[in-house]
Amino acid sequence: MALAVQIRSEVGEYNGRMTFILVLSCLMAATGGVLFGYDLGISGGVTSISMEPFLKEFFPKVYRKMKEDTKISNYCKFDSQLLTLFTSSLYIVGLIASFIASSVTRALGRKPSILVGGVAFLAGSALGGACSF
Repeated sequence: MALAVQIRSEVGEYNGRMTFILVLSCLMAATGGVLFGYDLGISGGVTSISMEPFLKEFFPKVYRKMKEDTKISNYCKFDSQLLTLFTSSLYIVGLIASFIASSVTRALGRKPSILVGGVAFLAGSALGGACSF
């Protein structure tokens, strides 16, 4: 799906040109989207065999079904609306956060908001890495 946008202001048309910084900014934004998708893919890995303690603790029905039916495809084993809601909730949180981030960036500026986001991501990664069941 293609989308074209023409930017106009009270003064007239925006006559900006494509610069290296603009292209680099777009690549960085796209990389952020890829990383967000990668994180969601990893969270989708909650249903993998390596996450048995998590399933046992929070989704016991799914865990029992996984252990009972060894010949059934993973798509059928993990047929749980609650587990789907848990995984999909990350998309909803990302949508809400993107609306909040625009206001924060407008108020604080781009660099401080990127630094705060990076620190929050590192803190979450550290907590996730230190977590044990």
